[in-house]
Amino acid sequence: MTRYHIKVRFLLIPLLLLGSCTKDFEEINTNPTAPNQVEPSLLLRQVLWNAMEEISYEGFVAGNLLGQYFTAIDFNLFDRHSLTEPQFGGNLWPILYRNLRDNQIILDQSQKVATYAVYEGPARIMKAYLSAMLTDLYGDLPYSEALRGPDGLITPTYDPQEMIYLGEEGILDNLNKAVEAIGSYKGAQALGGDILFNGNLAAWIRFANSLRIKYLMRISDQKDVSQQIQQLYQEGAFIQSNTQNASFDFSASQPNNFRMANLRTGDFNLFIMSATAQEIFGSLNDPRVAVFYRPTERFPDEYRGLLNGPDAANLSISVADFSLAGTIFREQTDRLDGTYMSAWETYFLLAEAAQKGWLAEDPKILYDQAVGLAFAYWGVAMPANYLNEGPAAFGSNAQDGLAQIITQKWIASSTNGYEGWIEYRRTGFPALKTIAASLNDNLIPVRMPYPTDEAALNLEHFAKAAAETNGNSINYPVWWDNK
Repeated sequence: MTRYHIKVRFLLIPLLLLGSCTKDFEEINTNPTAPNQVEPSLLLRQVLWNAMEEISYEGFVAGNLLGQYFTAIDFNLFDRHSLTEPQFGGNLWPILYRNLRDNQIILDQSQKVATYAVYEGPARIMKAYLSAMLTDLYGDLPYSEALRGPDGLITPTYDPQEMIYLGEEGILDNLNKAVEAIGSYKGAQALGGDILFNGNLAAWIRFANSLRIKYLMRISDQKDVSQQIQQLYQEGAFIQSNTQNASFDFSASQPNNFRMANLRTGDFNLFIMSATAQEIFGSLNDPRVAVFYRPTERFPDEYRGLLNGPDAANLSISVADFSLAGTIFREQTDRLDGTYMSAWETYFLLAEAAQKGWLAEDPKILYDQAVGLAFAYWGVAMPANYLNEGPAAFGSNAQDGLAQIITQKWIASSTNGYEGWIEYRRTGFPALKTIAASLNDNLIPVRMPYPTDEAALNLEHFAKAAAETNGNSINYPVWWDNK
């Protein structure tokens, strides 16, 4: 036997052994008694908690800077509007897509397994909510081809925001189909993992309809939505009281407390009242200021804010001169809710619709309801004459009704400053200030930039989307922004 043939024979032995070892490998190494997919009840619980826990934290540390509720007194480039340089937060893209991925598993299971059909409606509602949050922040983005990694599609195209809102399987279509799916469900299977409504399907319908009102109003500068708003209002199947809110409670301690409570004291104290907030709360003499902020250490009877975007390298700041974030965000987080949709937000939207003449209702009535609900939500007694006289009274001193509605909505949105910033972009209210040391030519951004990871992971489609937004500019408005 030649040396060559000896080598071949020795090489064949391990190959034969390998073949015998890999034959039926998957079957042999699969536990027949173990589940091969996650129960939708466990996934729904995870999505509902994680999405809002992350949004609430990101809304505080980043959204609240954009919405000018707080400012940051360290070298925070995000607060100076360099939005590609988040510090404590400022990149909801992976968070929202991760929860969309998990939610899609629930939706797929609901359509493939008859006993899981009860999950279709809630999964569609959550898909609409998470998708709207993404597109309202970024504009065009991967949607119709997103979440198809198991099919081998890992570089999805970017869909136009208009299609994401109005297209088949888009935001509004999913909400419509969710209501239909819940209304037609006749099965006996209970909805498990529901930390919002404990399986109450009628509550999910109210949630969906409030979201329909919200997203119809969001696109109302581009589309005539008046008839749809009228129909939803007349039917009345939307969130009307704080007991019906789509929300869950944070706890006073770990693991389910508000995440700001877990930051080091020095990091938490970097967030102080903004000059914008000082002006708004002061002009209204609004007692809710004591919930969101603390009086200054140096001036115990005063609430003082700082103009957003300070250049800490060129400014000496004494924390004792400014109002820190309120105890509700750290020492008393059991007073906080993680809220997807509320009665007060719904009524502010309806008040806006009435102000625009789309509802045969006095906008003051709806505005007063919304403000009352917002005070109750934050656990603050509303002053007796707050809505009857002074600057908060609707239409007082010929004030702009829309400005009053959106300003009150801005105040109530203080756990999710992204909403305040989004509504400012949509309406121009409340008037935000030019920041102190802008890195964006003194312009207030009107969208979030696509994250830099997209250039590495999805270059072809990212490059096209970046080109269509003037080089991924934070000053390029999204489709519904018609100001």
